[in-house]
Amino acid sequence: MWLELSNFLFFIMISKQTIDKIFSTIRVEEIVGEYVQLKRAGSNFKGLSPFHEEKSPSFVVSPSKQIWKDFSTGKGGTAISFLMEIENFTYPEALRHAAKKYGIEIEEDQREFSEEAKNAQSERDLLYKIHEVANDFFQNILWENDEGRAIGLSYFRERELKDDIIKKFQLGFSPEKKNAFTEFALEKGYTKEVLEKSGLSIFPENAPNGIDRFRERVMFPIHSFSGRVLGFGARILKNNIKTAKYLNSPETEIYHKSNVLYGLNQSKQAISRKNICLLVEGYMDVISLHMSGIENVVASSGTSLTTEQIKLIKRLTENVTILFDGDNAGIKASFRSIDMLLTEGMNIRVLLFPDGDDPDSFARKHPQEYVEKFIENQAMDFIDFKAEILLKEVGNDPIKKAEAIRDIVKSVGFVQNALKREVYLKEVSNKFGLSEQSLFNELDVQRQITQNHNQNAQQQKDKAAPVKMEIVPPDEEKGDPYLYDVLFMENKLVDHMLMFGDVVLKRQDDNEAEYQITVIEEILHHFEEEQYQFLVKGNEIIIDQVKEGIQNDELRSGSFFVTFMDEQITTKVVDALIPLDDLENWSSRNIFPPNYGDKVAEQIKGDVLLHKYRYIDYLIKETIAELEKYSSTDEVKYFELIKKITLLKQASMRLSEMIEYSPIKGIYVDRKR
Repeated sequence: MWLELSNFLFFIMISKQTIDKIFSTIRVEEIVGEYVQLKRAGSNFKGLSPFHEEKSPSFVVSPSKQIWKDFSTGKGGTAISFLMEIENFTYPEALRHAAKKYGIEIEEDQREFSEEAKNAQSERDLLYKIHEVANDFFQNILWENDEGRAIGLSYFRERELKDDIIKKFQLGFSPEKKNAFTEFALEKGYTKEVLEKSGLSIFPENAPNGIDRFRERVMFPIHSFSGRVLGFGARILKNNIKTAKYLNSPETEIYHKSNVLYGLNQSKQAISRKNICLLVEGYMDVISLHMSGIENVVASSGTSLTTEQIKLIKRLTENVTILFDGDNAGIKASFRSIDMLLTEGMNIRVLLFPDGDDPDSFARKHPQEYVEKFIENQAMDFIDFKAEILLKEVGNDPIKKAEAIRDIVKSVGFVQNALKREVYLKEVSNKFGLSEQSLFNELDVQRQITQNHNQNAQQQKDKAAPVKMEIVPPDEEKGDPYLYDVLFMENKLVDHMLMFGDVVLKRQDDNEAEYQITVIEEILHHFEEEQYQFLVKGNEIIIDQVKEGIQNDELRSGSFFVTFMDEQITTKVVDALIPLDDLENWSSRNIFPPNYGDKVAEQIKGDVLLHKYRYIDYLIKETIAELEKYSSTDEVKYFELIKKITLLKQASMRLSEMIEYSPIKGIYVDRKR
């Protein structure tokens, strides 16, 4: 948050005490669970990646470690980094969102920054902020302004909305004055460019002071999944004005109507809890159902359902019931939405309300229990629904009946699961008295038509796209096997420090006297003894932090690093703390393989020796390369290098006799000869 005083700029920072409290309070499984349908898998949770299209779950959440890992994309981190990734939050925005969810009061520090720092605010930040300001403005007009109460609040109360539901959905009112909000925002210091890009204001040539896009309308803010205001829907209340009844925000950098579902922020927990989503058309349908106690509902807001919207629902549930008006003329057009839902693997039921009713009016007429029972008992599967709609018009015409059945079979073809497809075709067979074989034949025809259509569309797209030649860079690490082996072992030792850093090992010195040492100290001693130069920058940062911790009598292992705001470090730490094996829940199949870390003492000892061995081989290779430079120019240097190579080879031979790797046991043991 910026405050401008005279010529100085001040930035409001969240205090370290607050940040520590946020991290100690929040639960990663709860934060992620609002976006991803998680299922218990041993001590972890698993789900489908929200960042990548997949059919088998590769997304793991560890409640004990308070981190997540997406194996399909390589991303991972804490609950805060997840919010930053999925919502495009800045770090402070993610912290504030988490604090609000858990009722943590934000303590702030005020610091002075330069003019250049102000310019660091991105356009997206300003668009989010101006929509937040607009939302507060419209709500304030509704509740505190005479015009807002007389017109806007009266309208909502005529629609039988209670005050708590009006506040829950943050409904507002834009006054009659043509530039009321624009004037307010300009006085707050927002520029015409920001107001114009937000779509909240228009600046035509004949009105240089600007015009409010939504004047004289009741306001329905449209929220993101996490609750940020992205845009508005607005309804005009006068009937004698020739203009659109509903007006929506234009597309902006933060608002894309095809990526948003109205009411999802208010409904996501109920959808996840009940494992079913009710899909309606309008804002008031959502609001009225909420008021009646039915909260697992979202609206497509008058737009055709999109794949992006379906994926938002699929994060929470695979079960959808579509609620239609009884006399809705656009029901046939909805068949495309059914096919899209089936393509995305959703389980669909459809409900037609009685003629003259829509979800809004029906919810206001009847108590919650009656509405819930009606939806549960009257909703039909998509086959019965399409049959009811299509067969109304065919009469006794066999050709039209065949076309209707073909349309239903076409929808079955969009079902991705083979078993489900067969069950649906059996249902069609029983319903219409047709042989299953003829329906399977028709299904093959319909799927081939769809496949040909998709191929032709892709070919046209490929023809239109310019050919782009790409140079693939060589994999330098794997091109040098010596370097690759050293990097592999360097990463492995740092992983051990992160995973098992505070584990105490029992060792014996040269005199066979026992002593104790932590994993961190033993590996760190090895690096220092070898005067090892780290080849991976991220590892060097971690080791520097570990050394600093030891100086302060603190062992800094994995949990210390997961909150680092450095993507390279976070990814490294999460990779170490959630190994690939965590994707499998072997115990559910009565398989109990050795756990990573079961033999920490032997593993550390073996990996230290192997890293030493690989590092010596790498030094030999590098020294031989250096030797060629001095063969004819510096005889003294040349023989020094020869001596170094000889000593290194002797050390390498001694180490090769000491270590042997067992890929089955996963440990290194002394060779007995």
